[in-house]
Amino acid sequence: MQLPQLEDLRPIAGKRVLVRADFNVPLVGGVITDDLRIRLPLETITWLLDEGAAKVTICSHLGRPKGKPDPKYDIAPVRERLYELLKQRGAATDRVELLQNLRYNPGEEANDPAFVESLVENEDLYVDDAFGAAHRAHASIVGPPSRLPSAAGRVLAREVEVLDRLLQGAGTPFVAVLGGAKVSDKLGVIEALLDRVDALLVGGGMCFTFLAAQGHGTGASLLEESQVETCRRLLLSSQKIMVPTDIVALSPGGSFGAGKEPSGEVRQLGTDVPDGWSGLDIGPGTAAAFADAIGSAATVFWNGPMGVFEDPRFAAGTRAVAEAVASTKAFTVVGGGDSASALKAFGLDGQVDHLSSGGGASLEFLEKGDLPGLEALRRAAARSRS
Repeated sequence: MQLPQLEDLRPIAGKRVLVRADFNVPLVGGVITDDLRIRLPLETITWLLDEGAAKVTICSHLGRPKGKPDPKYDIAPVRERLYELLKQRGAATDRVELLQNLRYNPGEEANDPAFVESLVENEDLYVDDAFGAAHRAHASIVGPPSRLPSAAGRVLAREVEVLDRLLQGAGTPFVAVLGGAKVSDKLGVIEALLDRVDALLVGGGMCFTFLAAQGHGTGASLLEESQVETCRRLLLSSQKIMVPTDIVALSPGGSFGAGKEPSGEVRQLGTDVPDGWSGLDIGPGTAAAFADAIGSAATVFWNGPMGVFEDPRFAAGTRAVAEAVASTKAFTVVGGGDSASALKAFGLDGQVDHLSSGGGASLEFLEKGDLPGLEALRRAAARSRS
């Protein structure tokens, strides 16, 4: 996929540049717990400054304030950290401005033309470096490219290059590992990947809908009844899908999760979960089989944990997959979100070839081969050539 690059915007000296970043970082009590998303676009910002941009105005969303100001989502902590990081690089912060949370204005998610005009007013150029939001047809994503010369920032361009490689020329065997809660959230990408992969490994809460489709009991585990027939169809149509052969489960009444005192009996089971029990991780046999498949691959894509890895009792499956992805000689792509959090929790985040900054965006790109933000940039480039 050919996107306009930063170099296509030259000359930049003396011009004002609007940059859409994805600074949607985790905050606990106003404190940033992971600043990766602030660090990622620094390459783009400093390049623009080095090229002589008169001003770089950055905009981003933060959380979901629902179209009105909310102190919980004030962007001030992000601004403070951004300026700190820029100063560490010797950048001139007097030419950098970070606007308030875009989603304080209802016009952002509604793609309101009036809000778009307010963003591009007095700006000369636009750079989209927010891959994590590129699947949203929001004002700051699709609006500016219709009004200004535009280009992809380094983060967005790198993401598209890597994911396009998975779609167009992945080395084989190509193994995809999908976890998370719901089949319905990933049905599109499952069907798209089945045309390309040699094996699709299914874990997490979504595996129980596949197990139910095979006729197994799922107890009180996560289950999408409405997707059982879909999973049955997928299993019958493809031999590439690997589902768990054993499960780690919690007894009825047991507790787990954030803010709760862990309780209950934990058992390793086969593929049938008794009534009242909740499957919360893949079992050791499945973890070993998944690790073997990953180890023999030439390309690996992973999105979604294998269980409730935040609870040590149900972390072994996700850890086994994370360690296999980190140690394999394959080209490895991890699709952001909880998978990225798991890698970091296990100290393995620096041992993969590409860690995506946008879990939802990466899945939609693999499913559809395009995103609204990318299409907007290509249209901007086509207009500039005509």
